[in-house]
Amino acid sequence: MSIDQNTAAKVAKLARIKVEDDALPALAQEFNNILGFIEQLNEVDVEGVEPMTSVTPMRLKRREDVVTDGGMAKTVMSNAPDAREGFFAVPKVVE
Repeated sequence: MSIDQNTAAKVAKLARIKVEDDALPALAQEFNNILGFIEQLNEVDVEGVEPMTSVTPMRLKRREDVVTDGGMAKTVMSNAPDAREGFFAVPKVVE
């Protein structure tokens, strides 16, 4: 697949990127280089390769999934401009 200058201009317009007419050949060539690299990646045999998230085996630390009240209600409410009975008080916006 090859990208010509008209296609490069259309892609730039869709991406809302202003590209001068004299820069379109370089942009088209850059798109072609990217597509060539993708074609090279498609040639790699990945049969039997397990997907991985890191090059080193790791397991994320986990915590118990326990519902709590956070234990910081007074601290959180102290930052509120208006708090009543443990809740944020906000002005009515619907009439």
